[in-house]
Amino acid sequence: MTKVLLFAALLALPVGVSVSQGAARVTVSEHDPRLERLEQFFAQRDCPLRNAAAEFLVAADANGLDWRLLPSLALIESSGGKDYTNNNVFGWDSCRESFDSVVSGIHFVADRLANSKMYKDKGLTEKLRTYNPVPDYPARVKAVMISLGSK
Repeated sequence: MTKVLLFAALLALPVGVSVSQGAARVTVSEHDPRLERLEQFFAQRDCPLRNAAAEFLVAADANGLDWRLLPSLALIESSGGKDYTNNNVFGWDSCRESFDSVVSGIHFVADRLANSKMYKDKGLTEKLRTYNPVPDYPARVKAVMISLGSK
């Protein structure tokens, strides 16, 4: 029942999304080509996270991350929002972390990947090795990122 309610809540997300971080305001236009690509990517895989596509972009832009990283992690960890607990579509902290909403989880994980001591100042491969030490994990995530297209 929780997933049904969450899905309904995601449907209500606006297409143009903005978030404030201190003095900076990050927005994503409904005409942003990344938004269309990401929505299509999730739609082709029948992923509920399609409705949160703009939030992935806002969180990535606000934190200086490659826009393809967060959706790729979500696809690997929860099949794009099909299988998760505690609004944690990233499997963050071995799924022990609980978020108030999927959207708050997106912004939390983006912030940690960009700013926490464990991830800050690391390249993509090093971030992914820290995120999940399974040897082929970086390659799996990068393959999804490549399927999303270029930066």
